[in-house]
Amino acid sequence: MPVLVTTVSSQGRRVKFLNFQIVSMFIVLGILSACSEDISQTAENLQTDKTVKESAVEHAAKHLNIRYVCPMHPKIIKDKLGETCPICGMDLVEKKIDFSSDAYPVIKLTSDIVQKMGVRTSIVEKGQLWKFIKTVGYVSYNERRVKTVSVRTDGWVENLSVRRVGLPVKKGQLLLELYSPEFLQVQKDFIEAQKKDKSGILRKYGERKESVRPRDHLRYMHVAESLMNEIARKKKPKYRLPVYAPMHGTIVRHNIHKHQYVYNNFPMLVIADLSTVWIEANVYEHQLEWIKRNLSAEIEVKALPGKHFTGHISYIYPELDPKTRTLRVRLLVPNPDQLLKPNMFAEVRIFGGPKKDLLKIPREALIVTGERESVVMDLGNGKYQPVDVVSGMHSQNEVEILSGLKENDRIVTSGQFLIDSEANLQASFSRLNSQSASE
Repeated sequence: MPVLVTTVSSQGRRVKFLNFQIVSMFIVLGILSACSEDISQTAENLQTDKTVKESAVEHAAKHLNIRYVCPMHPKIIKDKLGETCPICGMDLVEKKIDFSSDAYPVIKLTSDIVQKMGVRTSIVEKGQLWKFIKTVGYVSYNERRVKTVSVRTDGWVENLSVRRVGLPVKKGQLLLELYSPEFLQVQKDFIEAQKKDKSGILRKYGERKESVRPRDHLRYMHVAESLMNEIARKKKPKYRLPVYAPMHGTIVRHNIHKHQYVYNNFPMLVIADLSTVWIEANVYEHQLEWIKRNLSAEIEVKALPGKHFTGHISYIYPELDPKTRTLRVRLLVPNPDQLLKPNMFAEVRIFGGPKKDLLKIPREALIVTGERESVVMDLGNGKYQPVDVVSGMHSQNEVEILSGLKENDRIVTSGQFLIDSEANLQASFSRLNSQSASE
């Protein structure tokens, strides 16, 4: 019984076919059984004459039934030599079975069939392809331009000047004042230290050795140097600790209200500068070799039709997502008008530069089945033949060809699937006929 097996051809494709080697083994066993006397005699000769080198397979080959086939009509198979083809009258020749052949049969089509199938062709060209990645991402804050406002002491919120999210602020703007018993006590210690100097030398305010410890305490509480000098000069404590905006931006988090008691390092406000934003996009695994820092990118968002933004890759994350098999990259995008808002969905096009002097074909010409990649060559005069290829870079509507084709080869770009299917059917029938001839 012939066995259907799967093997890998020299071109790297998987091929399912009837295992004729197994069939041949059964044939050999049958012939060996029928010729037991010859084999016994051969065994005796092998023991007495060391020069006998005929193997069992070679011996069995002498007893195979030779079939004869018409060169023009392979389906015409006869058992006797000297017969002619009933179709064309040609003499039949000995049929040779090539179990290792991976070539596809040539398909002959008439001009009217070519026209009905809508067959179109193209030429294999040499040129360049742009490394072009089209992907999607989401707008997020530039975390380097986000500041959290907090103080290193406990107290009550007083004189709150920003009371809601979305308010713009400028660097140095007074945001609130905090009444803190700890801040008041440290100021008193600092003022008292200005009156003492064991060295006996008159020094400026804040330069006395005894003032170092309370001054460091005030610095820990993020009190400005100008305010500490004012306290030392006037020798009067401030009853409230002023809190200023550390940068230009917009209030994006507001966690306090007037007269609220807050603890040390409580995140009272969050300020974000939206003049630049980040876009985190996903790149597929097979495109990783194109990715590097500072590559330019073009961004579009559906919320702003007709608007185009440009940026560049500022960071490449170190690991892939195990579920999606993608790598995140971070784009830094200028946003002077603050049109891009965090969490917007963005379409991203990353330009990786050109790859020159390569063979390329239209993407529609490539047949991808999961087990092989192939194209259909136009041999001229209505003859077509599938050829396995190895593809490389895919860029927009073109594909790089690494092997299987050469420059100026003519390939089919429309109707190639029907031709490929017909070639596979004929190859299957040819193998079945080959099996019948060997039985």
